[in-house]
Amino acid sequence: MKGTQLGEFEELVLLIVGVLYPEAYGLSIREEIINQTKRKVAIGAVHSALSRLEEKGFLDSNLADATHERGGRRKRLFTITAEGKRALEKNHELRNSLFSQIPDVALKLARVVSF
Repeated sequence: MKGTQLGEFEELVLLIVGVLYPEAYGLSIREEIINQTKRKVAIGAVHSALSRLEEKGFLDSNLADATHERGGRRKRLFTITAEGKRALEKNHELRNSLFSQIPDVALKLARVVSF
């Protein structure tokens, strides 16, 4: 298994795989990222992240049956593994812990100071 750190985009892809369960495949993941974040994403970036996450043991994949709509091609469907769930929980806990350590005054100042 490769490193266990999650990059920001990898975390986003992993979360979206969970949101789309059981129909998480490359194109649906890309479309959901665009819909949820309003951010432009190349399908190649999604496939690269999916490969990395699978190498790290955070995702599993299998091929669905071929469909007529896809010209007889099969989709690769992704699911989160137990390790992937632990990685998401670890990131979530870290973010919440850090956020809770920010003094209220710092957040108030952040709202006042705008450029």
